[in-house]
Amino acid sequence: MGEGSRGLRPETHALDALIQATIERAQQDSGNAHADTMLFVGNWHQSFPALVVQDPVLEPVDKLVWMVILLQARETGGNTAFPSYEYLARKTNVSSTSTISRAIAILRATRWLTLCARLREASGRFRGNVYALHDEPLPLADALHLDPDYMSFLRQSLAHHHARVCLVAKGVLDTIDEDIHEGIDICAQGHPIERRMQAVEAIQQDSPRRYFAFSAKVMTRLRNVVGEDGSDHRNQNSKPDETHVQISGPQKSKPGSCSSSYINKTTTTKKTEERKTFFRTDGDPPLIYPKRLSENQRALADRYLNAVPVDERQSVLDELEGRLRSEQKGMSPVYDEMRFLHYLCRAVKKGDFVPNLGIKVRDERIEREKARLRYKKQQEDSLAEAKHREEHRSFESGQQRLDEIRKSLHMPPRVQTDDESG
Repeated sequence: MGEGSRGLRPETHALDALIQATIERAQQDSGNAHADTMLFVGNWHQSFPALVVQDPVLEPVDKLVWMVILLQARETGGNTAFPSYEYLARKTNVSSTSTISRAIAILRATRWLTLCARLREASGRFRGNVYALHDEPLPLADALHLDPDYMSFLRQSLAHHHARVCLVAKGVLDTIDEDIHEGIDICAQGHPIERRMQAVEAIQQDSPRRYFAFSAKVMTRLRNVVGEDGSDHRNQNSKPDETHVQISGPQKSKPGSCSSSYINKTTTTKKTEERKTFFRTDGDPPLIYPKRLSENQRALADRYLNAVPVDERQSVLDELEGRLRSEQKGMSPVYDEMRFLHYLCRAVKKGDFVPNLGIKVRDERIEREKARLRYKKQQEDSLAEAKHREEHRSFESGQQRLDEIRKSLHMPPRVQTDDESG
């Protein structure tokens, strides 16, 4: 799947191998022109997990859709075709497939469901998706590994047609930003028992608590949305774009208003110390990321760098790139690129950051830019010279034609000026 696979749980590595085998098997099945594939992996339950029934974020239709998908997996042994929207609507007694698409988008955002891969024929024609169903929401690191487009999906969902999808996606992103500002390593693997205990407390306690992908602050906001205006948006059945729905994932692993202003917010710590967020403007130079980072990791890197002064961001990325290159010279491998970036950003905020391995990366980039500018200048000079020669040839041709006309009219020859002779 994505890069940065080292340091993940053994269950995720095993699941990754199963997904690859499923993709190969599906690609060999040329008889089926279009088919989504779904895997269900983990403990088989005689009843549904209590967490999905009591989940404080999911709405009833979201839970029903999850249950129907699970029933479909149970009937066929866990590795089966993903049920169609029409099938899910019929089994959940929902009249609109738009409601089903909205539920699948929310299940993916909350990490109960994962889109792991898209299958295509040799011609590039789309054949289907590989989904994964989970018996509890995945940790962020596992979701980023299995779903290469997860962060992009969350950003796109901020403009989703359905307000609830927008709100849930914003809550996930706000929690990521909140954890980063609090100095939490968001990709660190917490103990699964601790995660489950937090979830149980969030369900049982009246006061909002952290619940998997949502912080206590975000849970407060999600709870307060329903009922403020007497509406909970459940009748907003606008069908989202296919990129928002068909992008939901397959596979289950054993756990081990809609504004884009979710970035760049000023928050405070418990000690009321101001946390600075440095806004990035269109005039800022584009950042050069280490090639090793996946799209998910680049999206997370942007969120880490929001708390770093603009003029320090490229230096931090250069230091990360220098550290990754150093593996080829015998240094120990970087098993978690985001954790290393987290430490670099924390050092910048403390004033302890001193560029070291990134100096060579910076110098190489400066030299490349100088070479690019020299080449650009040479190209511009060559074009200007060619244009000048063409203009001169055109002028000479015109003068010759004029001299011929004068001669035919028996007029005296034209006298050349100093400029023309030059």
